[in-house]
Amino acid sequence: MSISPTLGEEQVPILLASDIAARVRAAREAVGYSIEDLAVTCGLTSIEISDIESGGDSDPVKLKRVATALQVPISHLLPGEV
Repeated sequence: MSISPTLGEEQVPILLASDIAARVRAAREAVGYSIEDLAVTCGLTSIEISDIESGGDSDPVKLKRVATALQVPISHLLPGEV
């Protein structure tokens, strides 16, 4: 049995989740935000941001909020998209 984060109803491969996590972290650092800064800006908790950046959470609703807060298109956070 394999445990993978979910994106909607579909399973997200671990590699994809870690790629999303790395892109979120890089985008956050590019604007100079701490995890706490991003959490306040997008209305999530610091724990939720940490979960996203560790690859443990790929909830599309949360990713959209993060992208909006970082002023990047959601496609910027998704692997294979730019």
